Amino acid sequence: MNKLYDTIEPSVVNEQMLQRAIVEQGPQGTAGRIAQQEGIEYIEVTQLRLHFLNILKIDNLWQFTSLTKLQLDNNIIEKIEGLDSLVNLVWLDLSFNNIEKIEGLDKLVKLQDLSLFNNRISVIKNLDTLLSLEILSIGNNLLSELDSVIYLRRFKDLRTLNLAGNPLCNEENYKIFIVAYLPDLVYLDYRLVDEKTREAAFAKYQYAIEEKEHNEAKEQRAKDEKEKLAKTLQLHKDAFVEYLDGPQLFNSMFADDADAAKLASLPGVSTLLESFRTQLLAHCTQLFEVGLSKHEIRQKEVQTFFTCHREAVTDNQERAAKIVADFETIRRQKVNEIMNTTDNDMVDAMIDQHNDEISHLYDALMTLELQLVDQLEDIIKDFERNITDMSAAFVEHVQGVFAQCRDLENHYHEKLLEIAVATLERVAKNELEEELPDDLRMLFVDKDTVSNAISASHDTHLLKIDNREDDLITRVHKWLAEMMKKLHANEGSRNRNRISEIINYTDYIREQLEMVLSQEME
Repeated sequence: MNKLYDTIEPSVVNEQMLQRAIVEQGPQGTAGRIAQQEGIEYIEVTQLRLHFLNILKIDNLWQFTSLTKLQLDNNIIEKIEGLDSLVNLVWLDLSFNNIEKIEGLDKLVKLQDLSLFNNRISVIKNLDTLLSLEILSIGNNLLSELDSVIYLRRFKDLRTLNLAGNPLCNEENYKIFIVAYLPDLVYLDYRLVDEKTREAAFAKYQYAIEEKEHNEAKEQRAKDEKEKLAKTLQLHKDAFVEYLDGPQLFNSMFADDADAAKLASLPGVSTLLESFRTQLLAHCTQLFEVGLSKHEIRQKEVQTFFTCHREAVTDNQERAAKIVADFETIRRQKVNEIMNTTDNDMVDAMIDQHNDEISHLYDALMTLELQLVDQLEDIIKDFERNITDMSAAFVEHVQGVFAQCRDLENHYHEKLLEIAVATLERVAKNELEEELPDDLRMLFVDKDTVSNAISASHDTHLLKIDNREDDLITRVHKWLAEMMKKLHANEGSRNRNRISEIINYTDYIREQLEMVLSQEME
């Protein structure tokens, strides 16, 4: 089942191996020579074979982001790793290796065909994100539990499964168990699943499957509800107003306030407390609704900015592409004329003229880029001004609402103090109709004791309000600063990359001209 390498020199996927594979598997003949001269970018490669190379460790594949098919079979790989960047991979062969655990495949969400045949795998797991999986070959491994195959029910597109050669295949009801729990399979262990097998599977496992489907539906509903709540909470967080649509702020103010709970039993305090709660909740709810509304407006502004940015870049690219296309037509004609001209003086003149044309091309492309830089700078400035004004207006509204919350707390504090002082006087005169609880009576030793307890409670409440306000405003400013920093950084990177492209392209044209001349001289 496994390849040993005590007598084999293990290797790692390195630059030399990749270059050799690309050359061998790329275009051949004249097309191949042209490709080698121009250079093949890793990002352009869509298929790659790295089999029978004694590879022990997968590495250095991060640039192959366009890869759709990768063969790493017949090596000595022990761990699945280094594949996170291959997000467009559709077909992956890791058969005939020494892999013991399924891992490192989370990012390959487009994968449809996966072969792990002939490895050392004992458990089917860690494939949750591969929801497009249609073909899975995991035969000749160490799978021993039939129930472990139930995991594959989550792959609704799975039509072909190979488990042949695993210990679980020796179970008495192996075939009908698999077909029962994976009813959409078309091929199992290289054979078409026939109707007779499906009927036998249904007859034996009907009730177990019905119960399984019921439980799955229940779990799915719970999962959907959880995802819905998480999505809603994330929206509220993005708007900076999470948990302001309920009594959370009020509850947090009194959560750790033991004295407030004692004072609540004083005559008239419960009514005062309920009024405070209702009014505070109204302010929080109003801020919550405004926050969501302002978030939607900001998001529209962001989307408008990116639309304008994209349209400006696209228009500039199209104009540059037309200039390059026109130049390429002239360049091919010019190269043919040079190659067909025998007069050296005329050739020199034509070369000088062509070099001037290359310089004009460079200037034209650079001018376009400078125009785009100026245009995008204006777009970014307008956006920054608008989004800053929007954020400032929202912050101002937030500060106003929290000021009202503090006013409510101050009013509650004053009224509670009045009730407490009045109660203290009645205690002193023995005029209370009902006895105070022992823990509450401890606060009414004298006026200073009860005043200090109420003031400490008041300070705690104000601190909770201040902290919530500070957190909200800090996050608004942080969001704005990070977004603008990222926009400016991305624009700088785009500009540098474009200038580099222009320089590399014009250098390449000059090199091609020199190559033509050297071939003519030979």
